[in-house]
Amino acid sequence: MDVRYLSDFQGFSAEKLQKHNLFKSERFFLDVYCLTPGQSQKPHRHATSDKVYLVLEGRCRFRIGTDEASHGPGAAISAPAGVEHGVTNDGPDNARLLVLMTPPPEHA
Repeated sequence: MDVRYLSDFQGFSAEKLQKHNLFKSERFFLDVYCLTPGQSQKPHRHATSDKVYLVLEGRCRFRIGTDEASHGPGAAISAPAGVEHGVTNDGPDNARLLVLMTPPPEHA
């Protein structure tokens, strides 16, 4: 049994958002994104992949298509395939997001 603990994935960098992989296969990936205040993942899209963000800690502003809103711990945000999406840590504290994508993007 392969077990990972979310509390182990805490790596932050002042330079840019950090992505820490928990699991990956040809069918999905599951990462923890760590963002310091002000860091972001610029808006982008995946033609054939769905993505879900789950806020573990902190508060981030999510953009999914033309919708934009801030969400905190416990919120799950869906970005369907083909829809532009991005995230910014607009809060005063570090943020951690659990991120699932299926299937993994073409370039991964």
